[in-house]
Amino acid sequence: MLSEAKLRTARLEQKMEEQGLSAALITAEDSIAYLAGFWGYLGIEFGRPSMLVIRPGHDPVVITPLMESEMVSAMTWVEDVRVWEDAGPRSWQRVLGDVLGSGQRTLHVERQRLPAIVRNWLDEQDLQLGDITPILNELRMIKSELEIDIMKKAGTIAGAMMKAAHSSLRAGAREYESALAVIDAGTRAAAGFLTDKGWERFVSPMIHNLQILQSGPDTSMVHRRASVRQYQQGDPVYFCFCNMVQFKQYKLGFDRMFHIGSIDAKAEDVQQAAIDAQRRALEAMRPGVRAEEVAAAANEVYRERGYETGYRTGRAIGTAALEVPELKAGDKTILQPGMTFAVDGGISIDGECGGRIGDSVVVTEDGFEFLTSYPREILVV
Repeated sequence: MLSEAKLRTARLEQKMEEQGLSAALITAEDSIAYLAGFWGYLGIEFGRPSMLVIRPGHDPVVITPLMESEMVSAMTWVEDVRVWEDAGPRSWQRVLGDVLGSGQRTLHVERQRLPAIVRNWLDEQDLQLGDITPILNELRMIKSELEIDIMKKAGTIAGAMMKAAHSSLRAGAREYESALAVIDAGTRAAAGFLTDKGWERFVSPMIHNLQILQSGPDTSMVHRRASVRQYQQGDPVYFCFCNMVQFKQYKLGFDRMFHIGSIDAKAEDVQQAAIDAQRRALEAMRPGVRAEEVAAAANEVYRERGYETGYRTGRAIGTAALEVPELKAGDKTILQPGMTFAVDGGISIDGECGGRIGDSVVVTEDGFEFLTSYPREILVV
């Protein structure tokens, strides 16, 4: 894992050199994990940044809080790890300034993902800021064999989570009980892929983050969280595992809709339209096709059934929950083998019902391969 991260950084440096870029500041956790091999576990940003400085012709530098420096040094391949302290003269601003040097005039950053506290400080410096994101996006677009293998393991974990979600459903059970079952099953499945040796000893198997769960009259409320609500006979129940299914920082998209006991005619029609739209999109997915053509195939189904088309049919996935390209109108990126996507069928009718299904796939030489697997049909418990 670390040897591949080192090679990615070398490719980034080569791209920067070819374009005449002197320095890049990487601040997004998933980008740092992709290049330097380490990440934190807090999952929140409250003014204590970790950073990676890349300069062609120089060794990369990691800048991290003193509190996490021991773990970071053990996780990363980068040898130059510099620490900063919350109080005193060794602030992160001082350390970053020392690394960049007084002669630095331009700096490329992840413009849309720069923490506000870092952006504010950079704005006070005599620096011209550019955007490193397009180069990073290009590097991350095609996944290696190692990355695809990790994502396949994530898919196996996702399957265990969905099976547990399915088994938890019955009238009278509560939403949070389903969430606990998902967390337990996913954690146990992830633990089965890990050892306590080397770099892997820093990879937690724990499945975390709030479970996206929409049930009953709230089914159309996108991104609703599991509550203490009790399931009722005839309820639709939707599970979304986006940002929960992840293994070694690689994140998948995976969604299913269930119905407890029975399904009414309207809900069945909506759900079948979502399933058929996803199927049509997948039939269009192969190398040489434009991303927007995949979305157009799904949108045709929605129009045929009398429903509005969605914002997008899918998104590229990897160490970030949202990468490029997106499967939507206007994205003319040509699909290539090794690209990985979450491909969705989705309809929301406000205040009434919703239909949802989502899987993760990898584009192959002659089509695609599923990374996630669970029945793609009307699911009545």
